Amino acid sequence: MIPYIAFHKNLSPFSALVYGAWRMADGSDTSAQTALKKIKLCLDLGITTFDHADIYGDYRCEALFGEALKLDPGLKHKMQIVSKCGIKLISSQYPARSVKHYDTSAAHIRYSVDNSLQRLGVERLDALLLHRPDPFMHAPETGACLDALVKEGKIAAAGVSNFSVTDFDLLQSAMQTPLVTNQLELSLLAQHAFLDGSVSQCQQHQIRPMAWSPLGGGRLFGDEAAALRLRPALQRIAQEHAVDVDAVAIAWLLAHPVGIVPIVGTNNLDRMARLGDALKVQMDLETWYALWTLAAGQEVP
Repeated sequence: MIPYIAFHKNLSPFSALVYGAWRMADGSDTSAQTALKKIKLCLDLGITTFDHADIYGDYRCEALFGEALKLDPGLKHKMQIVSKCGIKLISSQYPARSVKHYDTSAAHIRYSVDNSLQRLGVERLDALLLHRPDPFMHAPETGACLDALVKEGKIAAAGVSNFSVTDFDLLQSAMQTPLVTNQLELSLLAQHAFLDGSVSQCQQHQIRPMAWSPLGGGRLFGDEAAALRLRPALQRIAQEHAVDVDAVAIAWLLAHPVGIVPIVGTNNLDRMARLGDALKVQMDLETWYALWTLAAGQEVP
């Protein structure tokens, strides 16, 4: 059973693994009944935290999730929901748009939050994240809007995603409430956030980063050089612990002292059932660095 963790002092506990809903509207069966089956399986495993964004599935995933919850309304009181906003896609749903762009204005953030709440069928988001750093962001306006949404109870907390140290500090300087996470690309094949100060900043502020694409978007199982170097070691560790290779890769993230929260997303129910195996793998420091070295293709300086 996947345990709860203290995600942030201002929030109720989250599950140690988070289910990413970005693929929920993919595939041939996108019925509310199938979505409900995935949600219930996650809850049975102890995965109670779900990660969304307004744009996922071309603006369809939140609505599908909400339709599933209507079939069993009591479930929404057993979960924590994170969503993101700030990206505007070119989409048939918004035909007037001529270019993909970012929008972190107060008007758009409020519009996105209200739409997410309506589509999901919930009264409050446990966390709202700005999806990408916006070069056009007016920090005082954006920060005041996020503070107001927390005060109004529409969101329990605000955070960011893919923000650099500088962008994080800028937004936080314009806010009264603390940013509670930075959702970063973190995996054996994406080491940059460990080196550019992003993970260190999370540790400094005592916040847990969320890790998107913890398996490198499937690249870990492909034929690129780093994956080929890693695979024998991952397979050996997996065999020692009687788990799958992907569990070892997620365990590598879980071992870090900052308290990384991986976001896992799969439409395969069998793979979903084995997601908690990552918690069975205990990784010592030398093993952690051995995998780092294989992924980087060179030893640390």
